[in-house]
Amino acid sequence: MGTQPHMYLAAPRGMAGPRAGGVRRREHYRLFDTAIGPCGIAWSAHGVTRLQLPESDPVATEKRLRAGIHFAATWAGEAETPAAITQLIADLRRYLAGERVDFTAVALDLSDVGAFHRRVYHAARAVGWGETMTYGELAQRAGSPGAARAVGQALSQNPITVVIPCHRVLASDGGLGGFSAHGGVVAKEQLLALEGVRRGGPPRAPDA
Repeated sequence: MGTQPHMYLAAPRGMAGPRAGGVRRREHYRLFDTAIGPCGIAWSAHGVTRLQLPESDPVATEKRLRAGIHFAATWAGEAETPAAITQLIADLRRYLAGERVDFTAVALDLSDVGAFHRRVYHAARAVGWGETMTYGELAQRAGSPGAARAVGQALSQNPITVVIPCHRVLASDGGLGGFSAHGGVVAKEQLLALEGVRRGGPPRAPDA
């Protein structure tokens, strides 16, 4: 099942913590090059808040990334990027170049995500590299048997794709289902191909 994911990390030096009541004060973001194009990442003092796969060009990638940031956002250069984010960027580059990488220990900040979505995302993080699961199976893992459609809707709003590996969740017939990132199901198929999963192949459930 992998390492238990952490939901928060300690505030890096120089980054403000949350306001009273738990509301984030600020998010930071940056773009970074990968084997498949420029990606974007955003984070708060508590963890990653958003991951953006490449759009048609870097400007479009940044625009889509910023559109999903709900609080004040500041561009961060390499010198302003916390060590945990720098390591994640390096791991994402490795993953998108075809290496096997485990993201289950990455700290996430899902404080502005509803409880059902958080359960779905938590369950999805347990689907490991090269493994797949159906929407119905994930619904059961998330404690909501029969809620496959709602699970699909939650995954379509996944703010941290790849780290929350919604691309590993397939339709019950082994088809790809949907994918909200730029490129749609083609992008989903490409991510699965990086992990050796063939399109239309039978889902391979994680080991118990």
